[in-house]
Amino acid sequence: MANIQALRGTKDIYAPEIAYWQMVEAVVRDCLGRATYQEIRTPIFEQTDLFQRGIGEATDVVSKEMYSFTDRGDRSLTLRPEGTAGAVRAYIERKLFAQGGVQRLWYTGPMFRYERPQAGRQRQFHQVGVEVLGTNDARADVEVIAIATQILGTLGLKNLSLQLNSVGNKEDRQRYRDALVEYLTPFKADLDKDSQDRLDRNPLRILDSKDKKTQVIAKDAPSILDYLSESSKAHFDKVQASLANLGIDYQLNPCLVRGLDYYTHTAFEIQSNDLGAQATVCGGGRYDGLVSELGGPETAAVGWAIGLERLVILLQQLAETPTQSLDFYVVSRGDAAEASSGVLAHKLRLAGFSVELDLSGSAFGKQFKRADRSGAIACLVLGDDEAANDQVQLKWLQTKEQLTLAQSELLDKSGFWKTQILWNTPKQQA
Repeated sequence: MANIQALRGTKDIYAPEIAYWQMVEAVVRDCLGRATYQEIRTPIFEQTDLFQRGIGEATDVVSKEMYSFTDRGDRSLTLRPEGTAGAVRAYIERKLFAQGGVQRLWYTGPMFRYERPQAGRQRQFHQVGVEVLGTNDARADVEVIAIATQILGTLGLKNLSLQLNSVGNKEDRQRYRDALVEYLTPFKADLDKDSQDRLDRNPLRILDSKDKKTQVIAKDAPSILDYLSESSKAHFDKVQASLANLGIDYQLNPCLVRGLDYYTHTAFEIQSNDLGAQATVCGGGRYDGLVSELGGPETAAVGWAIGLERLVILLQQLAETPTQSLDFYVVSRGDAAEASSGVLAHKLRLAGFSVELDLSGSAFGKQFKRADRSGAIACLVLGDDEAANDQVQLKWLQTKEQLTLAQSELLDKSGFWKTQILWNTPKQQA
C-alpha cells in the first residue's frame, strides 16, 4: 500500500524551520501588542459570497484560485484566500463599529489559493495581517506602514524597499480605467493571454503583469496619479509627508495596483531584493468601501498582510537557526533512578527551568553524548545510588565541572541555580 503524502502546495513545518516561525510570531505579537492592536481569530472557511462580493468576481483570486465546495446543507463555502474579508465580516456581524472610535485588529493563520507552487508560494500559505477600521485619517495609512517596517526591522531584514501608490476613489479609478483601456486596446494582440482577458474584466491588473512584453507596453501607459481628484491628491500628499516625517523612505510606483478590487487611495508593497521574482513581503492599502459593500455602515479602513513563507525564507538566508535555551539535560540509569529522574524533571519544570529528560534507557555514555549535543547548560545525572539518597550529580557542560548535591537543594534554591545557569551560559548563547 502506497504511503499517503502531503498534497502538492502544502508542507509540514517542523524543527529546525519551526524556530523561525516561532521567532516571527513572537516579534509580531510584541510589536502589535505595544501598538494596542487586538487579535481576532476568524473561521478558516466562509460563505463563498463573502469573497465574491468583497474581493471582486473579476479578480484572479475569485475567478481562478479559490478552494470552494458545497456542503451537506447545499451551501457554497470557500477556504479563505485572504484575511481582510473575514475580519470585516466579523466587524459587521459583531457590531464592533457600535463601540465607537477606531478598531485596530490583527490576525494570523493559514490561507488557501490554487496557485502554481514555488519558493515562497504554497497553496496553503500563512499570513499575518492588520486592519484599522473607522478612520480615513492619512495617519492611519502611515501607522500601519510604520508598524510593518518595525516588524521587519526587528527581525533584522535588510534590502527592503517600500513601493507606494494611490489608486484614488471609485470615481478616480473609473476615469483612469477608461483611459487605460483606450491606451491598451490598440496593443491587445501583443499582450500576454492573461492581460488580454483582463482588458475587459480588470484592466488595472495589466499594470502588474510579469510578462516582459506586456511590461514594455504598460511602461508608457497613463499614470493613475494624473487622474486623482483634489481630495485624493490631498490624502496621498499627507501620506507622503507623514512617511517623510518618520524617516521612512519610499518609491512612487504608479503601476502598483494590488490584486484585489476593494482597494482605494493608498496602495503599497514592501519588497525584498533578496527574493527574486516573488519579491513582495508585505502588501496592503486602504479599502474605504469594503465594509459598506458587505452590508455594514460606511467605514473607512486600511490594512496589510505579510506572507510568512517568504519572510521565513529571508530569515533563513540571514541568520543561524534560532535555538531554544535548555537549562538541564537529565540522564539516568536503573529502575529507581529512572523513576526519580521523571519526578525531578517535572518539579524542575514547575520551578521554571527548561528540562529535557533522556528516555532512551541506554548506557550512560550514549546519554552523555546526547546531553553534549542538546545545547543544555548542565547535565543532571542519576544512578540508583543517587536515587536512594535523594541526590543528583550536576555537571556543567561547558567547563565539565561536576558536583554532587541533594535534590532538595536544587529545588529549594531555584533562584540561586538560575543565576548559576546564567553564569555558565556560553557567551554565544547568552
